[in-house]
Amino acid sequence: MKQHLNTLFVTTQGAYLAKDGEAVAVRVDSETKLRFPAHTLDGVICFGQVSMSPALMAHLAEKDVCVSFLSESGRFLARVQGPTHGNVLLRRRQYRAADDPATSADIARMTLAGKLHNCRAALRRSARDHPDRPEAEKLSIAADALGHQLKRLPMTNGLEGLRGLEGEAAAGYFGAFAAMLLRGEPELGFTGRNRRPPLDPVNCLLSFLYTLLVHDVRSALESVGLDPQVGFLHRDRPGRPSLALDLMEEFRPVLADRLALTLLNRGMLDPKDFRTAVSGAVSLTDKARKTVITAWQERKRNEVEHPFLREKMAAGLLPFAQALLLARFLRGDLDAYPPYLWR
Repeated sequence: MKQHLNTLFVTTQGAYLAKDGEAVAVRVDSETKLRFPAHTLDGVICFGQVSMSPALMAHLAEKDVCVSFLSESGRFLARVQGPTHGNVLLRRRQYRAADDPATSADIARMTLAGKLHNCRAALRRSARDHPDRPEAEKLSIAADALGHQLKRLPMTNGLEGLRGLEGEAAAGYFGAFAAMLLRGEPELGFTGRNRRPPLDPVNCLLSFLYTLLVHDVRSALESVGLDPQVGFLHRDRPGRPSLALDLMEEFRPVLADRLALTLLNRGMLDPKDFRTAVSGAVSLTDKARKTVITAWQERKRNEVEHPFLREKMAAGLLPFAQALLLARFLRGDLDAYPPYLWR
């Protein structure tokens, strides 16, 4: 498990990253602005017009540092990584499990249990924090509905049935999401989830945070030797990190949704921090993107107690802990995969 949480985010357009001895040098207009020792990094994320020397790509790949290239608005484009590590026997077990419908459904069911539990916790926490708001009742009703869906999970058979239940739960959760927004600006309203492209500021912010989350989860899976492309709930599709999408389900409400609400409810982001293209696609401004990235890094440093491992750790290490637990289950060291349950 990686014990450091240092991801280098490069958002300055026109920046060039080069190898400088054992360090990563960030240059703008031929002037070196920053230098980072490569061994202290576990990821580099480049937004928009950012380029990198082949020598640095090779050096980072050798150091097992994942490099992702995203569009300026945060859409994933490509990644560079070194040779696949890990125990081939573990990967064989993963592939066999993915090929077995019953085992896939068991793992997907536990992953969804974590997602539904954590969505319900997010709704309940908002209702508890603001009991006098008229929206509190709506949040409680939505949380109770998720509780009923949690009880139906063990009786739901097959991946199609589980996906149907997930869709039902997601509709209820996002149907109540606007009730967790405390400010009244109509520009920051939310009427439902949309993406590719996001059509309003809240969806834009959620999509951007999910992009950061899937990068971290993918790195966590790689670090324990699992193949992030082969999932259980999300099935194989060329270029899709299906297992990363599976595992991140547990963390969407905990790491991403709560942070989005904090940024909006505390006024750290305003309507002017978003821009709308002629097509209707909404994206973050450069300044707002830096605000979100800074908050994301701080959120990952918050200390939490893992309910299954009973260990205190930085929130950013939770995906690594869950990846390790999934690997232990696939090896046969655990009877079932224990999802992360937010308290």
